Amino acid sequence: MIEPDFEHRLSAFAGEMETFFVPLLADAPGEGEMARPARLMAAMRHAVLGGGKRLRPFLVVETARLFGREIGDKSGDVRFAAAALECVHCYSLVHDDLPAMDNDALRRGQPTVHVAFDEATAILAGDALLTLAFDLLSRPEAEAEPAVRLALVSGLARAAGLGGMVGGQMLDLAAEGRFDPVRRALGEDEIRRLQAMKTGALLRYAVEAGARLGRAEDAELAALIRFGEITGLAFQLADDLLDETQDASVMGKATAKDAGKGKGTLVSLHGIEMARQTLGDLVAEAEALLEPFGAHADVLKAAARFVALRDR
Repeated sequence: MIEPDFEHRLSAFAGEMETFFVPLLADAPGEGEMARPARLMAAMRHAVLGGGKRLRPFLVVETARLFGREIGDKSGDVRFAAAALECVHCYSLVHDDLPAMDNDALRRGQPTVHVAFDEATAILAGDALLTLAFDLLSRPEAEAEPAVRLALVSGLARAAGLGGMVGGQMLDLAAEGRFDPVRRALGEDEIRRLQAMKTGALLRYAVEAGARLGRAEDAELAALIRFGEITGLAFQLADDLLDETQDASVMGKATAKDAGKGKGTLVSLHGIEMARQTLGDLVAEAEALLEPFGAHADVLKAAARFVALRDR
């Protein structure tokens, strides 16, 4: 079972991030901006506000808290890094839902951005969220130490880009047979690589960013990065299970998409029971990696269990 205390903590944090985002996505121009077009801002708010678990920003904040770094301390407000990552995640969803990509009409229980507005507005809203992410991350309010800010910016660019999420999305389209009429079934190593890039890279970065904000030592950083990798794999595996077993009304988005496109997943490769067993193994490894941090890591352990056991 998922711990009620953890779900309450995650939900409370999601509400806090919602409040933090409101002024960031306001219509009024910020410093150095000439204007913020109202329709663009409305589409960005539609993409970001009013839904989502906020798991990625939660991992940033809770990993930083592992080292005593709290919201609003004198070194900078960790919510800026958390919000930057969530902007990238939301941009990816806006573009992934487009007709040229997955062509989805439902996201978080509401119409996707291109349905609620139009395709051109959705593309620009995604572009704006991506660039806003690096604006937020580069601000001194986010992190006082320039070298740490640079590491955070570089890490997010790599996690989101060619060798990370965007590269993984390209591999995903190729796996659907978009570019070759002869579809080739992916092997397990190829599936794991695709998923580690498309989904896992941002989750890994969430933990890495929190560790860097907390000034983790090299050994601590390595252990936490591995924890992030495992969490990313578990998240995608759980998502694939839900795609096979859960209803769209519960998920708030279309389900059974992978099977309909003939896309290879670890669930389709090994079956539902084996996938559930693998999730259990991943959670055990994640918890073992956090043992050296003692009770301070209990929230992150609960996060790993939540990722594996969630029902939506």
